[in-house]
Amino acid sequence: MSLDAVLARIDETLPQALDRLMDLLRIPSISTDPAYKADCARAADWLVADLRGLGFDARAAATPGHPMVIGHGGTGPRHILFYGHYDVQPVDPLSLWSRDPFDPALEDTPKGPVIRARGASDDKGQLMTFLEACRAWRHVHGSLPGKLTIFLEGEEESGSPSLIPFLRDNAPELSADLALICDTGLFDGAVPAITTMLRGLAKAEFTLHAASRDLHSGMYGGLARNPLHVLAKILSGLHDATGRVQVPGFYDDVAELPDALRAQWQALAFDHAGYLGDVGLSQPAGEQDRTPLEMIWSRPTAEVNGLWGGYTGAGFKTVLPAEAHAKVSFRLVSNQDPAKVLTAFRAWAEAQLPPDCSITWHDAIEGAPASVMAISDPAFEAARQALTEEWRRPAAFVGAGGSIPVAGYFKSILGMDAMLIGFGRDDDQIHSPNEKYDLESFHKGIRSWARILARIA
Repeated sequence: MSLDAVLARIDETLPQALDRLMDLLRIPSISTDPAYKADCARAADWLVADLRGLGFDARAAATPGHPMVIGHGGTGPRHILFYGHYDVQPVDPLSLWSRDPFDPALEDTPKGPVIRARGASDDKGQLMTFLEACRAWRHVHGSLPGKLTIFLEGEEESGSPSLIPFLRDNAPELSADLALICDTGLFDGAVPAITTMLRGLAKAEFTLHAASRDLHSGMYGGLARNPLHVLAKILSGLHDATGRVQVPGFYDDVAELPDALRAQWQALAFDHAGYLGDVGLSQPAGEQDRTPLEMIWSRPTAEVNGLWGGYTGAGFKTVLPAEAHAKVSFRLVSNQDPAKVLTAFRAWAEAQLPPDCSITWHDAIEGAPASVMAISDPAFEAARQALTEEWRRPAAFVGAGGSIPVAGYFKSILGMDAMLIGFGRDDDQIHSPNEKYDLESFHKGIRSWARILARIA
């Protein structure tokens, strides 16, 4: 089968592919706002019709929220599931948009033509790169490029409340050998990348109690415990002078980064000074014996996300508060267990309480573990080579500092690894006014998927 013919077809029919994307972008499928429920259903139906036109057996599956779109088609030795989401973020504030967010247009910019609309990059433009690659393949070869399942969610931008139950209830239908997820981007806006590590997350919210009521600081100051002092001391002890977290056992399940992957990350020449400079900072914090990319991709963290107590209004109220409050989160890596980490943190915090103080924990012990993909699977290296060929620069295996929960669910519920490949750029303004997707990302994204499918499907 000729890959060149498929790539030529993609180039020839780019205007038609762009028209189809524009049609989908015109549907205001805002999942978090009940006023757009019918529009979410309309977007699902649009995708079902498009998949059927490509030869998939497709349907919109009902959930308590918005429909899931599922399509099955093709044959081949390896079963591949592709995931994307058709819902989008709200558009407020509308006054900051340069045009109607659901009236998509191709605009010329100093950096080249872009597709301007809500959902252009997150995630309609990205998911359509895969469907358009399948379309070109089927036109040239008369069949799909392998055994494929398409799984498109309609609630990703509103917390995916139906996702876990749906995956559990439909696991036999959705299980495959490998998942492909197109909801990421190019590294530094230019380097094609496959995300192979995603950090997990665990959260704790608590109240530290001291006296039975707020106290007059003139009558009790210096004598009574101030819970703000106690809380500040506990939280300041979360890290030592080198940046290591001090909760016992915190690093027990943290694996070292393989040398080959560390070398690949170093070759990316990450500009940490510019990265910090963009937000008004200059010096890396955290573990001082780690590179900046290691710290944000492959090392765990303990962060104080909120800290409050006492009087915070205008003027002064000279009291010793009875309570102090905090929110603490942990980004997890490797085999760290959220329950184990939170249990250890609770015990560590309570062990430091002085007399007359206690803690009330407000959250259940829960969280999401990290996802680390098995890049020993030859499909990962094959996909990396395909991306390198298309973008004409070495593609990289990268990590992600945040979490993409669906990748973890695919592993924990469906038992399969996920390959996260996307073509967005840092300046796409996703979730913000004037969202865009570069025409180059759309075009080369389609070509990239064609190359990848030719190698792995």
